[in-house]
Amino acid sequence: MHINTVDYGFGVVMKVSVKHRFIVGIIVLLAGAAQARPDSGVKDTNDANELLREKWDAVAIVLQNKDINEQTKADEIDRIITPAFDFELMAKLALGEKHWSKLNENQREEFAKLFVDKLRTTYREKISLYNNDVAAFKPPVESRKGTVWIPMEMVSQERMVELLYKLRKADGRWKIYDVEIEGVSVLLTYRAQFDDILSRGTVEDLLARLAEKQPVN
Repeated sequence: MHINTVDYGFGVVMKVSVKHRFIVGIIVLLAGAAQARPDSGVKDTNDANELLREKWDAVAIVLQNKDINEQTKADEIDRIITPAFDFELMAKLALGEKHWSKLNENQREEFAKLFVDKLRTTYREKISLYNNDVAAFKPPVESRKGTVWIPMEMVSQERMVELLYKLRKADGRWKIYDVEIEGVSVLLTYRAQFDDILSRGTVEDLLARLAEKQPVN
């Protein structure tokens, strides 16, 4: 089995098989803008496990559709999964309370937008690598009041990847706030890189680094 690496930017690199780079992109996320858009006919549910199953099934149908191009697939998946993520909390956790508390409101908004855009770009770059992987959900585990962790396995002909979705109740609905891949938190991986940048520079330096990583429209 050939093993390659996935670069999230800022030196955030995780080892994963080539065909599973797509998995990293889709769960890591974020196929949407910082503000939720209308869902694509997929009804959100108050049951965390059922929510993930419905979202995954809807995404798989789009990915398997050979009659639409990659851009259309990405746009459709944006509409399906965006409402399932707690973007505000994800941005805060990725930066860490120590740094987040020092940002003013405008800086927080800019950081959140740039961070989500970065995750979205990573996801879109991997969408063409989908190879009919099978998702196997395990029973959810309540970690503490108001949060649920749902283990999941992605299985292909080459290998199995263990994932852990972390969800919390936000505005009465379950939303994803982090994902672990083979035991490694995506957000904490980013936080280590952001800590390094901020230890040698300023918040403006970090925002500039995030901005320069974005595609030119």
